Amino acid sequence: MTDGNTTDALTRLEQEGEIAADYLEGLLDIADLDGDIDMDVEGDRASVSIVGDSSSRDLSKLVGRDGEVLEALQELTRLAVHRETGDRSRLMLDIAGFRAQKRAELTELGEKAAEEVKNSGEPVKLKPMTPFERKVVHDAVAAAGLRSESEGEEPERRVVVLPAS
Repeated sequence: MTDGNTTDALTRLEQEGEIAADYLEGLLDIADLDGDIDMDVEGDRASVSIVGDSSSRDLSKLVGRDGEVLEALQELTRLAVHRETGDRSRLMLDIAGFRAQKRAELTELGEKAAEEVKNSGEPVKLKPMTPFERKVVHDAVAAAGLRSESEGEEPERRVVVLPAS
């Protein structure tokens, strides 16, 4: 990628973040919830977070049980970006630090599974996960020097950690 292309991609991702922030601010207003919007670019995707003060528990309503509402809001936000830009968005949404905390837990799970496979030499199948969760575990397993793959069909798709070849 040339520097011009890198700048263009960064500008496009920043634009996605701006569109998403506007959409989410409107949503917060409609729901009468307090929250600040933080935008960033992480790797090759825009990242938007809704954060509240530590005393505000209202934002947990936007996360839902096991992040189900968060996943739905992320898809709606991606659609809002698509409507404005015409391009498919891979935007990542976090609310009240839920995804950041989940990422830390899943990284630890991937590291433990990799250690178990190294010790036993046998593959380890994990419980079904969302695409986001599987990606985090795959990354943790790769960082531990092993490989993993996904098997099954949604919503029962899971990560299998494999011994070194």
